[in-house]
Amino acid sequence: MTTVLIDTDPGIDDALALLLAWGSPGVEVEAITTVAGNVAVERGTTNVFRLLALRRPQPPPTVAVGAAGPLARPLQTAARYHGEDGLGDLDDWPPVILAPASQGAAALIAETTRRLGERLTLVALGPLTNLALALAAGGAALAGIGRIVVMGGAVDVPGNVTPAAEFNMHVDPEAAARVFSADLPIDLVPLDATRQATLARADLEAALAKTPGPLASRIAAFTRRAFRLDGGTMYLHDPLAVAAAADPTLVEWEEARLEIGADGATRRAAGASNCRVARRVDRARFLATFLERLCPGSS
Repeated sequence: MTTVLIDTDPGIDDALALLLAWGSPGVEVEAITTVAGNVAVERGTTNVFRLLALRRPQPPPTVAVGAAGPLARPLQTAARYHGEDGLGDLDDWPPVILAPASQGAAALIAETTRRLGERLTLVALGPLTNLALALAAGGAALAGIGRIVVMGGAVDVPGNVTPAAEFNMHVDPEAAARVFSADLPIDLVPLDATRQATLARADLEAALAKTPGPLASRIAAFTRRAFRLDGGTMYLHDPLAVAAAADPTLVEWEEARLEIGADGATRRAAGASNCRVARRVDRARFLATFLERLCPGSS
């Protein structure tokens, strides 16, 4: 069993990543923490509760609200891609009741790490603000954690915000720098890997047609914007990170030392390794896994 805490800023591909985690045998989603990134943290938190109401995983995870902005700069969102609400700007989501935990995200991350130790895998799908705040609350807050799987960075490929920087790192480079200098067991899933994880709209629709129902219909609807903007294909950035958390053999890893630049660039540096970097993806096996688990039945 892989027990995960998912730190997320939903986000279309974040939503797919959550659905993949809930549909994966052997993965237990212990908690979800939200962070400002793709959208404001309030909208991201609403999206988590929308997805919980849609999918109804059992047992339901604890949800905690996290940082409303980066450590040291204004928030830059990705609403142009994900929509103002983060999930394609659909106007027919049923209303949901928000019921987050009383403690904030950084406190929940620290508490869950202390409780589960090496049994916990933390999957960070957005800016690393909540992780940096957990570290700031106590130097040993993440000590003893099993793995931290981070979706972010562009190591040997161009970035998607600047020529050198990927969105999550660019939004809060100060937080990323703190996390990567903290001697943690980090597995980085950067654009180098996620750009290999492409999905055609026709393949998604064929898979959803096998399990028709409200869940399949909603997935088709909220992904439509991303497919349109990406020309009929979609990069599965965050789902690849969740899949690699559950099954590290889906990618080839390289030990590396990375430093975070002022704009969020993930630069190779001399010295001892501070992370593993996902390099080559078993794309066929990943896509088969993703499409099988995303929408496992009528819901």
